[in-house]
Amino acid sequence: MIPLEKPGGRASPSAGAAGAGAGAGRSVCAPRRAPPGRAGGLLTEIRTAVRSEPFQDGYSLSPGRELGRGKFAVVRKCIKKDSGKEFAAKFMRKRRKGQDCRMEIIHEIAVLELAQDNPWVINLHEVYETPSEMILVLEYAAGGEIFDQCVADREEAFKEKDVQRLMRQILEGVRFLHAHDVVHLDLKPQNILLTSESPLGDIKIVDFGLSRIMKNSEELREIMGTPEYVAPEILSYDPISMATDMWSIGVLTYVMLTGISPFLGDNKQETFLNISQMSLSYSEEEFDVVSESAIDFIKTLLVKKPEDRATAEECLKHPWLTESSIQDPSFKVKGALAEANALQEGDSVPEINSDTQKPETEESVVTEELIVFTSYTLGQCRQSEKEKMEQKAISKRFKFEEPLLQEIPGEFIY
Repeated sequence: MIPLEKPGGRASPSAGAAGAGAGAGRSVCAPRRAPPGRAGGLLTEIRTAVRSEPFQDGYSLSPGRELGRGKFAVVRKCIKKDSGKEFAAKFMRKRRKGQDCRMEIIHEIAVLELAQDNPWVINLHEVYETPSEMILVLEYAAGGEIFDQCVADREEAFKEKDVQRLMRQILEGVRFLHAHDVVHLDLKPQNILLTSESPLGDIKIVDFGLSRIMKNSEELREIMGTPEYVAPEILSYDPISMATDMWSIGVLTYVMLTGISPFLGDNKQETFLNISQMSLSYSEEEFDVVSESAIDFIKTLLVKKPEDRATAEECLKHPWLTESSIQDPSFKVKGALAEANALQEGDSVPEINSDTQKPETEESVVTEELIVFTSYTLGQCRQSEKEKMEQKAISKRFKFEEPLLQEIPGEFIY
């Protein structure tokens, strides 16, 4: 694989719920309690007092670029005036596409309240409301999104041991949510933040805008999620379940280990077709420095039938995550050794395209924009040498960053 540069000027729509502060200890599922009132999978009651005084009476917005921006929300770093402590302020419009969406924001607040004691979910500090928006004051995660290291070059990208540790935390957070009947429905690298970048900190799960409350007696069917990470049952309009999140975790693990998006096509239709047809690769090229145990872990999740996927609890018991340490797999050098032997024996070696002989620092980066539903911001993902030579187009290098909401036309559902 040839690592590509990070996309420039990218602002994730979901980096919104940034947070900071070390995650304390391991997750422990608190005793179940009956959730507040629900409506269509949404929580409708909150305990947090909603403040009506001007936000800037208590906080000053930090100069510099936004932490994140979406179609209906923007996130800014802010400082609490009386303590000097850093927070992330998520400004959310209450009216969207001509509809009052205040209850969706109330639901997001309620989910954050429910998970307030979990170290792997972003912490809600307080809430403000103006005539046009609600402002969620959240803990600030100084390390930013794990997306940034998913697209970094090999030297700066996650090592497998890093992914093991972070994945345990993600799964402990998701196990907690699932035990409390919450399905996230938008798990992706942009919605997993780090408390610090160097040294590598702990994770914080953010952005519960698409989350829903699930009950065994109820059936929920919705078209939602981010194209590359949606499960097959989303596309076929079958019932959503906790297993829907587990599919996304499988894709997330694949991306964290390889820097490659497993199902990404040239456009959304091709991406959806790849998902519905289970078109993905576990070749040595993609997983050249990844252990067999890690590949087996992914295979327990990227299973088409939801009932056959591993649960969060089962994933935490998988050998890949229970082994105290693993020996980092060495680079696959069979090809290099064969080439060296051929040279020693005087055999000819196939000529390599001159483009591939340029230093990595001189690799040209191709970016494109695709218009999908509304404008999607597309980021880059690392690309293998073979892909560079054989696919000059988009394949496996870009990311849809904004989720879709009931907007997949019927002909794209397989």
